[in-house]
Amino acid sequence: MRWARELWSAVRPYSTGGVYANNLGDEGEDRIRDAYGENYQRLAALKTKYDPTNFFRLNQNIKPAP
Repeated sequence: MRWARELWSAVRPYSTGGVYANNLGDEGEDRIRDAYGENYQRLAALKTKYDPTNFFRLNQNIKPAP
């Protein structure tokens, strides 16, 4: 564990702060929005069209647009 923390401390200044969507747990909607960035609104519109009832929600869920 120590070496992993030391490695992260060393490379953290070079991190973009991005989020890998497949590695998210139950971190909340804001973190999901961060993962998809500027694509989130487009994906929400697609979700509204193809999954308006949010049937496919057991993942890093993008809610259908209102």
